[in-house]
Amino acid sequence: MISKAHIIKRFISYVTVDTESDPTSNTTPSTKKQWNLANNLAEELKVIGLEEVTIDENAYIMATLPSNVSHDVPTIGFISHFDTSPDFTGANVNPQIIENYNGKDIVLNEAENIILSPDYFEDLLLYKGQTLITTDGTTLLGADDKAGICEIVSTMEYLINHPEIKHGKIRVGFTPDEEIGRGAHKFDVDKFGADWAYTMDGSQIGELEYENFNAAGAVVKVKGKIVHPGYAKGKMINSMYIAQEFINSLPRMETPEHTTGYEGFFHLHNIHGDVEETTLEYIIRDHDKGHFEARKEVMIKLTNELNSQYGREVIVTEIKDQYYNMKEKVEPVMHIVDIAEEAMKQLGITPLIKAIRGGTDGSQLSYMGLPCPNIFAGGHNFHGRYEYVPVESMIKATEVICKIAELTAQNQS
Repeated sequence: MISKAHIIKRFISYVTVDTESDPTSNTTPSTKKQWNLANNLAEELKVIGLEEVTIDENAYIMATLPSNVSHDVPTIGFISHFDTSPDFTGANVNPQIIENYNGKDIVLNEAENIILSPDYFEDLLLYKGQTLITTDGTTLLGADDKAGICEIVSTMEYLINHPEIKHGKIRVGFTPDEEIGRGAHKFDVDKFGADWAYTMDGSQIGELEYENFNAAGAVVKVKGKIVHPGYAKGKMINSMYIAQEFINSLPRMETPEHTTGYEGFFHLHNIHGDVEETTLEYIIRDHDKGHFEARKEVMIKLTNELNSQYGREVIVTEIKDQYYNMKEKVEPVMHIVDIAEEAMKQLGITPLIKAIRGGTDGSQLSYMGLPCPNIFAGGHNFHGRYEYVPVESMIKATEVICKIAELTAQNQS
């Protein structure tokens, strides 16, 4: 289908542009540098022959591949995000290409002794004999989600050049700021105009997901009282000790490092403070809506108990919902998952249907009226120096996109 050299060249052209997003920014996109890739993408879509190419004031990109059949076919969409995670630097990405991977350790950076090893990352062994693209150990790679963008653009180009492949109208969309939870916030679903869509934002080949976490963020502010430590008896209130009480009162084994599958968690991801004030930042996650609500209530109850214990308001907890499990919106239209599953089976790919331990733009878009399951893009070990993507998985993803378009048109004929 699409040549390995072609997809590698396109992918590298994307990942070498720094598009790290910034959760502290109030703009959209959250960083000016995201415009560099956004503008390039919009121009590339025009060059390959897509129609109705637009980029709005917030860098959301949309384009159309018109139908090439005479009968009515639902309009489908494919969506990916072009920002990269602020968890690890995306500046000066220097991709390494490993041909015919031999199943052994990959030295990413000899000077710093950074090694990508199958002893630790067992999934590497799934790709023996394939071509891997890795980092040089000093940055993330950006396969999340520039692999998805590469796959969508490459498939649209292929369909334009092969009109014998029959399909209905296809819309493509690329978003900023997904990594900081805002990728769908300003996405114009009505303008996009698709009956349903797929995000190309999964990991391992075969992944097909229509369930994700319910998610909330919590900020816990603990108030203390500073006095001279030599005269502090009965007067000083050390906010850091109260914060420690709060932390230790939450279920210790219900954290990310102790949970898997459908198990939810409390995740303390940031803490900063002094005697006078300490701030704890949590994320709360659970697939089950009832358990999700119960987790939020646990934090509120704990806050009230500690305030009662100290006889004053020493803790203020603010909880804000971030996104919800898309399962509720996708199950009524399960044929859109069935089409993707059938596409994979016809291509000899074993579908891995499972719940996402996270969220995608698709979870928010589903609640905005655009049902949007998630499909693999091929990358592994996102958000860090050990990120890699097998080129063969990216090629398979393009074939899945193409096959979904074909099946959608055939099902309506």
